[in-house]
Amino acid sequence: MTDGYFFDTDCLSAFLWVRGESILSKLYAGRIVLPVQVYDELKRVPHLLLRVDVMKQNGDLDVESMEVGSAEYYAYLQMISIPESGMRIIGKGEAAGIAMAKERGGTLASNNLRDIAPYVRKHNLMHITTGDILVEAMEAGVISETEGNQLWSHMLHKKRRLLTGTFTDYIRSRQAYDVV
Repeated sequence: MTDGYFFDTDCLSAFLWVRGESILSKLYAGRIVLPVQVYDELKRVPHLLLRVDVMKQNGDLDVESMEVGSAEYYAYLQMISIPESGMRIIGKGEAAGIAMAKERGGTLASNNLRDIAPYVRKHNLMHITTGDILVEAMEAGVISETEGNQLWSHMLHKKRRLLTGTFTDYIRSRQAYDVV
């Protein structure tokens, strides 16, 4: 698979909690990769796992594992147990997504910026957040800004960690950053 999108639990579940996975399917069908560690984390919330299984059956995503002894497997183990000097231990889902994106090429989809940012910088990974995905969906005509604000509000209500209070604020913050 090329140009894969390697999702961690938080980013994917932001869409699952608000029944917005169709957005992901429309944008990235057949290119969404869930590390098996993320799939296992979703087993704790059976109704979210059911939604993932539907996406899997529809061919929108694949659940993939790492080969024991591979470079990505060793990178994963290092991130979850004994990180390099100056790096922190991170969760299994984030670590698996980073290792796979690094070794296979592709984009990491994660909202957990505090934990992953040093790894994203170190490995020069492409990275997107829930906000970036919603902006892409709006630009592609999949959703409107109003629908984006509704989804954003529902995600916040479901305790998803997002960078701003509204989708409109997120768009403005990106525009301000692009101007600089």
